[in-house]
Amino acid sequence: MGAGLKHSPQSYDVIVLGAGGAGLMCAGVAGQRGLRVLLLDHAANPGEKIRISGGGRCNFTNLNAAPGHFISANPAFCTSALRRYTPQDFIALVEAHGIAWHEKTLGQLFCDGSARQIVAMLLAECDKGGVVLRLGETIAAVAHDGAGYQVSTDLSHYAAPQLVVATGGLSIPKLGASGLGYRIATQFGLNLVPTRAGLVPLTFAPEELEPLRALAGLAVPDSVLSCGKTRFREALLFTHRGLSGPAVLQISSYWRAGEAIVADLAPEQDVLAALKQARRETPKQELATAIGQWLPRRLALFRAGDDAAMRLADLSDARLRLAADALKQWRLLPAGHEGYRTAEVTLGGVDTAGLSSQSMMARTVPGLYCIGEVVDVTGHLGGFNFQWAWASGQAAGRAVQRAQ
Repeated sequence: MGAGLKHSPQSYDVIVLGAGGAGLMCAGVAGQRGLRVLLLDHAANPGEKIRISGGGRCNFTNLNAAPGHFISANPAFCTSALRRYTPQDFIALVEAHGIAWHEKTLGQLFCDGSARQIVAMLLAECDKGGVVLRLGETIAAVAHDGAGYQVSTDLSHYAAPQLVVATGGLSIPKLGASGLGYRIATQFGLNLVPTRAGLVPLTFAPEELEPLRALAGLAVPDSVLSCGKTRFREALLFTHRGLSGPAVLQISSYWRAGEAIVADLAPEQDVLAALKQARRETPKQELATAIGQWLPRRLALFRAGDDAAMRLADLSDARLRLAADALKQWRLLPAGHEGYRTAEVTLGGVDTAGLSSQSMMARTVPGLYCIGEVVDVTGHLGGFNFQWAWASGQAAGRAVQRAQ
């Protein structure tokens, strides 16, 4: 990354690498403060992860955004930025641009129309600040000397006393994700927290998957998945490779190879007590039918197993307890996950110990900033990662300075 530059570069106050959510926000804020800003990206279009998010409607923030919804080796790091740029601040920007929105569930906010409106809004903010946007340029080298940073692309050369790394993580490589930001951070001596896929569907070994294949396409609207002491209550989806759905994506960020997850398919229900009551009141009812009050028929038959067609009257307390446990404590052992190909985020990244939580600037490398997904701050599913992008982008955009 540190190859020398051969031609006189074009000069700016700050160069922002990456035109995703964090980079667009940072560039717009800095530009509107009067800085000469260059925003660079190798992709042909800006904000691609924004465009595809939320089923094309962009889950652009979450009303409940707080440090407890983020994963990091230093969970407190994100507090400062999140407090200084809140979901209400972003909502105000959205409304100022006339974008209609709605709350779906659990504080998740979406556009009424299209995610493209959020991209257009951020581009308009950049345009208001006179930001120079260069797309389709591949970064060939980044260097630093006493005067600042030089960035060489396949098309040109640029220089600035400040550099913002907003290149994202490794998730969804088909959209252009790469390890560029990690390589730049390492080049300048910053440490990395090991990266791994997060918010990703879980997969099973063939012997575990085979009996589950009959459930492919089936959804459980309300379930609780647990991994150790971490638990999430959301929908669960069976796939031809394993498990997906919001509850699974959430727990995947905490799951590690070799660990089991436990599914409660009837949250807040005393299934054993209900089955005993049903045995008294409707003794001829089949077990699968009784379980069917909580589960889709196909899943009820599957979890009832060999006792599915048995009448409740013929089942002992011990067998009813086993049936209840099959719903309340279903132990599953994933073999892995689908990887960065379908992961929504990348866990780990630039170690926050080396960054200022106020400005996002590297403590030992003046003028170098890291924001967004490239940093070891990863949100839960539901708009939290976008809020981190906006908040960290704002923090750096406010901190960068005009060249003297």
